[in-house]
This record gives sequence, C-alpha cells and structure tokens, in this order.
Amino acid sequence: MSYAAAALEATGLGMSYSRRKSAVLEDCSFRLPQGHICALVGPNGAGKSTLLRLAAGLRRPTRGTLNVLGRTPAQARELVAYVAQSKPLHPHLSVADTLRYAAVLNRSTGRWDQPAAERIAYGDEGLDPGAKIRTLSGGQRTRVALALAFGKRAELMLLDEPMADLDPLARKQLTGALMSAATEQGTTIVMSSHVIAELEGSCDFLFLVAGGRLRLGGEIEEVMSAHTLLTGTAALDTSRQTVIEQRPAGRGSTALVRSHGEPVGEWLAERPTVEEVLLAHLSNTEAPPLLTGDATPESVQRPQSARSQENAA
Repeated sequence: MSYAAAALEATGLGMSYSRRKSAVLEDCSFRLPQGHICALVGPNGAGKSTLLRLAAGLRRPTRGTLNVLGRTPAQARELVAYVAQSKPLHPHLSVADTLRYAAVLNRSTGRWDQPAAERIAYGDEGLDPGAKIRTLSGGQRTRVALALAFGKRAELMLLDEPMADLDPLARKQLTGALMSAATEQGTTIVMSSHVIAELEGSCDFLFLVAGGRLRLGGEIEEVMSAHTLLTGTAALDTSRQTVIEQRPAGRGSTALVRSHGEPVGEWLAERPTVEEVLLAHLSNTEAPPLLTGDATPESVQRPQSARSQENAA
C-alpha cells in the first residue's frame, strides 16, 4: 500500500467537552486517501460535526492526533474549505458582495476561482447577485456557502449536511459539481449526513460514526463486499460468520454477516445494499468495527517490526 499524504489521518482521536460526561469522539483511528468523495454518516449527535470541525482546525482534540493533507489542521487551513450546518454568512451583504469579499480574503493564496464561485451561485437559474443574504431561504444560503467553498479551490472540502436545505434539482446540481471537482481537480470531499440515500449515489468512500466511535470505514465497494445477506432456516455457524444483525423472515431468518467461509446449511446469499449494512451496524453497536485496507492508518497498518527497525536506524 502506498502511503502518500492522506487527506485525513487520525490515530486515537478523541474529543470531550467539559459540560458533557461522555466523550463526543473516542479512540477514532482512520485514514482517508486523497481524491475520494467520502460519506460521513451516522445518527444525530454521533460526532460527525465535531469531527469536521476538528479537521477544519476550529477545535483541538483532547486526545490523539489528526493530520490534514500531511499537516496539522492549522497548517492546512488555506487548503481546506469548510461549510458548517449553520452557514454563517454576513446578513447585510449581497450575494455578489459576499463573493467579492471572499476573493479579497483569499487573494494571498492565489487560489481563488471567481468563475467557479459564480457558477455555483448564479448558474442554472441561481441567485440574484444583488439579493441580500438576510432575504435568502435556507437552501439559497447553502448555495452561497457552497459557492465560497468551490471558489476557494481547496484540496479538501468539508461539508456538514450540505444537502439538508436543498431542493431535488439543487441537490442534483451539487452532486454533479462535486463529482466534477473530484474527477478534474483531484479534490477530496467529505460530506456528512444522517440520511443515507442523500450520499449513496455520489460517494465512493464512507465512514460510519455512532456513539462517538468509528464503526465502518473504507471504499464503499470493499465494505459492501465484506458483508453478505443470508436468508434461510438453518442455524448460523458463528465460527464461519460474524453476525451483525439477525431478524425473523417468514419461517426462517435473515442475517447480515461478515463471512469467514461458506455458510453451513441451506442459505440464500445475496449482496446487501449500503443502507442495509449501515442500518445493521447502527442497530448493533456491539458488532466489531471494520476498516478496509485504505481506511487503516499507517500507524496501525504497518507491522510493528518495521517501525522498530526504523526507530533503531
């Protein structure tokens, strides 16, 4: 496996707030290679927004480490575009003034792309350039915030619930723009949502967070290939399958499993959907977590003997 600088790489990452007894994030270790569109999914309160704020450099972890594009979050800030759920925009500026102000703020980086920002803001029967931010609907404010993110031409885009306020047409347009950015510019994109269907068609990588812990991570195809949906009447051999969820189905049962061999007995084996896998893991938080190869951080993936030899050298 090649270990070029990852877009995100965490080891033992944890975050606690003094007002909460339990940790918001706890012992999260993962790796997101560059160039992917990653779905960050989980229920409300799972820690998704906290993870994005840590990556954006707006918070410091209380435990562990998080590297962004091979740097600390603070060092990588100019290379990162972050869109928060609240979409904090100046209410008295017009849409056009907001884009012009962003261009001035980003002048020193030499990366600002005014045409890209305007395509998101004004294209496809978009916004009135003269409209004041305070007069815009939630979906329109989201469009302005996304225009700023695209204009920054960031290497990493962190989008917190970007689809929530958008109508179906705007969601389709955003999905197309994101996929173009990833394909043409190599931009890495992380989008959070608690609605699985919003992200399934556009993402090729996923992280599932629940209860502050990472439950699943990796390329979607690899995560799905690791699971099988079994339907039948025989008893499951748990030495051959790790049972994630099992429920009655007619006279038998249906089980989502991670298989370590062929099932014993008459079972109908099918490929599960993304939603079936994610919901099963959310229903059973005691199921063992799974990180596929590319999602495993270097500190975990590389053999201890190799690290020891390097330290000795």
